[in-house]
Amino acid sequence: MQKIDKHLSAPHGIAAVLVRRAPKLVLPFAERSKSRLRATLDNGEEVALFLPRGTVLRGGDLLVTEGGVFVEVQAAAESVLQVGAADPQALMRAAYHLGNRHTPVEVGRDYLRLEYDPVLADMLARLGVRAERAELPFEPEAGAYGGGHKHGHDATFAEDYAAAQAVFHEHHGHDHDHDHGHSHGHSHDHEHHVHDEHCGHKH
Repeated sequence: MQKIDKHLSAPHGIAAVLVRRAPKLVLPFAERSKSRLRATLDNGEEVALFLPRGTVLRGGDLLVTEGGVFVEVQAAAESVLQVGAADPQALMRAAYHLGNRHTPVEVGRDYLRLEYDPVLADMLARLGVRAERAELPFEPEAGAYGGGHKHGHDATFAEDYAAAQAVFHEHHGHDHDHDHGHSHGHSHDHEHHVHDEHCGHKH
C-alpha cells in the first residue's frame, strides 16, 4: 500500500499530460475532508493518506505518493440538492436560511448545491425555490467545515453574517438587527482602580 503525504492544491502548474496519465482518486466530499484515509485508486491500487489535519481535497488537486507518483483527485458524484430559482432574490433568501443552519453549500453563478436532506428540501420548497435531487460532484464553499461549526466567534463568520443580514433586510425592510455574529472582542473599558492610601476610599 502506497503512502501519500504530499498535497498540491489546484492550480498546481503540473503539465496537463502528466495529470492525464495520473491514476485518479475519486471521492465524495465527506471522504475528501479526512486527513487520514485508506482508499482505492481507479487502477485498483490501495493508498493510505496521511495529510495535515484540516486538509480538504478538491477536484483537480494532485497528491504525490512516497514513490513520487502523481495522483489526481476527482470529486465523485453524490446525492445532492440542486437549488435554482427564476428570481435571484429568492435564491439569496435560500442561501441566507441555509447559512443560518451552518449547512455546507456550493455556490454557483445561478444555483446552490448541498448534500441531500429531505428536511432542507422541504424548507427550500416553502421558500419558493426549486430543489431537485441529483447525483453530482459537490464542492462546498471553504469555511463550512474543519474545526466544526462557526458560532460567531470567528471574525470572518461575523463579517459574512453581517453582509447577509444587510442584503436580507434591504429586501425585506426589517429593522430588527439580530446580531448573531457575537463579536466577542470584549473590549470593555473597565477602569481598574488601584486601592491605596491616596485613593480616598476607607479601607
